[in-house]
Amino acid sequence: MPMWILWLVAAVALGVAEAFTLTLALGLLAIAALVAGIAGALEMGLAFQVAAFVITAAAGLLVVRPIARRHMRQPPILRSGAAALIGRSAVVTQEVTGQSGRIKLSGEEWSARALDEDQVIPAGIHVDVVEIEGATAVVYPREALP
Repeated sequence: MPMWILWLVAAVALGVAEAFTLTLALGLLAIAALVAGIAGALEMGLAFQVAAFVITAAAGLLVVRPIARRHMRQPPILRSGAAALIGRSAVVTQEVTGQSGRIKLSGEEWSARALDEDQVIPAGIHVDVVEIEGATAVVYPREALP
């Protein structure tokens, strides 16, 4: 059996293993085995095939994998849904206490409660949304209360 077929079998096996583990390392080794298989199919010597595998694997594991892992760890650039409302400013429409209240947030009326349970925020005060708990905004006054 030609050596290049063994490289392709190894590439497929590593690719399948990558699909189950999602480590990215086995996928990069599968690509390296594929490169070595192509070199073998082009009737290059075994030494060249092994060198192609080693160089491609080293480049993948030492250069590509750290970059890919860094990108996978980054938080999403755009926040959506309730997460997009955190940090926004709102106006109190009905007195906000530690248990209840109403605010106008992004043009909509929301139920709200104060971050500090003992705090009372009167109507008309600007607040910042600190957190969203279900359909309730947890807020903190933007300015000093009178």
